[in-house]
Amino acid sequence: MGITVKFFASVREAVGASSEAMALPDGVTTVGALRAHLAARGDNWQQALGHPALRMAHNQVMCGADAALADGAEVAFFPPVTGG
Repeated sequence: MGITVKFFASVREAVGASSEAMALPDGVTTVGALRAHLAARGDNWQQALGHPALRMAHNQVMCGADAALADGAEVAFFPPVTGG
């Protein structure tokens, strides 16, 4: 199963990439499991993806950690947005 992962703003800066095409390892079936898998890559990944208010989208729709992944999906991670 393959997906595209996109990183925005400070998340993009921390991981050093704006997007990545990847095959999912066995057992990674939700957006939350993908987040944990990516965070395990190292300190900069953990810092970028470990924030409790991190925003996530699946196929351009905001979602929670329990959103199921499907082949060809697009997942995006971005920091919380503040206004003012």
